[in-house]
Amino acid sequence: MSKLRETLEKNKALYVDKLMDLVRIDTHDIGHGIFGGLEKEGQEYFISLLKEMGADEIETHPVTEALISESIEKYQEGNPGHNYENRFNVYGTFKGNGGKSILFNSHMDTMPAQKELWRRDPHEPYVENGKMYGLGVCDMKSGLMASTMAVHLLKDAGYDLPGDVLITSVIDEEGGGNGSIAAVMHGIRADAAVVCEPSDNELIAAHMGFVFFEVEVSGIAVHSGTKWNGVNAIHKAMKLVDAIDELEHNWLLTYKHPLLPPPNSNVGVMEGGTAGSTVPDRCIFRTCVHYLPEVMTRDQVIKEYTGAILERCQGDSWLKNHPPKISIYQAGGSFEMDLSHEFVSSFKESFKSVKNEEVKIVGSPSGCDSRLWKNIAKMPTLQYGPGTLAQCHAVDEHIDLDQYFDAILVYAELILNWGNNK
Repeated sequence: MSKLRETLEKNKALYVDKLMDLVRIDTHDIGHGIFGGLEKEGQEYFISLLKEMGADEIETHPVTEALISESIEKYQEGNPGHNYENRFNVYGTFKGNGGKSILFNSHMDTMPAQKELWRRDPHEPYVENGKMYGLGVCDMKSGLMASTMAVHLLKDAGYDLPGDVLITSVIDEEGGGNGSIAAVMHGIRADAAVVCEPSDNELIAAHMGFVFFEVEVSGIAVHSGTKWNGVNAIHKAMKLVDAIDELEHNWLLTYKHPLLPPPNSNVGVMEGGTAGSTVPDRCIFRTCVHYLPEVMTRDQVIKEYTGAILERCQGDSWLKNHPPKISIYQAGGSFEMDLSHEFVSSFKESFKSVKNEEVKIVGSPSGCDSRLWKNIAKMPTLQYGPGTLAQCHAVDEHIDLDQYFDAILVYAELILNWGNNK
């Protein structure tokens, strides 16, 4: 470890410059990927970096609707109808000496910036008080670059790689994970995976699944002066919201998890009506449900959620004969890693070597691509990376550079420890 630390100190400026170069490139999704994304220039930069570092294999891989449709059919994972023009994944492989291989997964896309709210241009990164600011620096370009710089560090320090190291830079994660879905369906594999999402110096070994619902309620529009002749769609929608609130309460009493909060439902959007003087004939509300791994399933959540809504309709004379339209517009499964697995032990050892303390193992209420590598690719998977969840999608997004440097060291140690694990 002393040799790695000494080499890191000598090369810190280089590792920071590489991250700043990537943050300068605008790679945001458009409409959560439905209307496309700007990842191309960022992926081209990443390819040039892999070439500069002497990667043994570099593959560019287009994401296609066919791959997503196949995943939906086989695994109920995927979000159809996205625009993939000028968007592609990049996979870089550094060959090792026959030891256990490891895959690092990160996404190139970011959410769009609300530029008017930022103190400075979000695409002009800068360092202030030990923090780097810039769009995507936390979510998750620092994770992508830390895993890449870990290989750089090992090479700089004169180490041979014990096993193959695969670095995947995917698109469309902010659209529900279609980039990693395409990678998994393409057959990208290793002996273990690290998803480099921000974890705030903790090890994330579980995350919640998620289902986004849209509920469209109809009514009859009339002038508000004779509102008794109409049917107020907003009022009817509120009855259905009350029904799912009751379901959430029942879930809170029923399901527990040692690393995660209870399952929950959030009404995030409600749209209806045209004027205060008109009874609204249409109301749409959109919700997100987060559910627990192992003890709950996607099919169960959908059945119970729609069931609660339709059951409430039976108690209303209008809704009974005019039930709402219920649809799902985004979803992803839950994730949980067996803590007794040797990969967890290898990570713990690597973290302690760097930080001189035991890593805290936690769960995340936020879903990510960890589920795909664990559940579909069947790889032992952990989530660890620089940054905090609070900085994801935040104005003046930033990371502590110490976390970035620590992640480089932890990843480098993990490559050595896991690769030499017989």
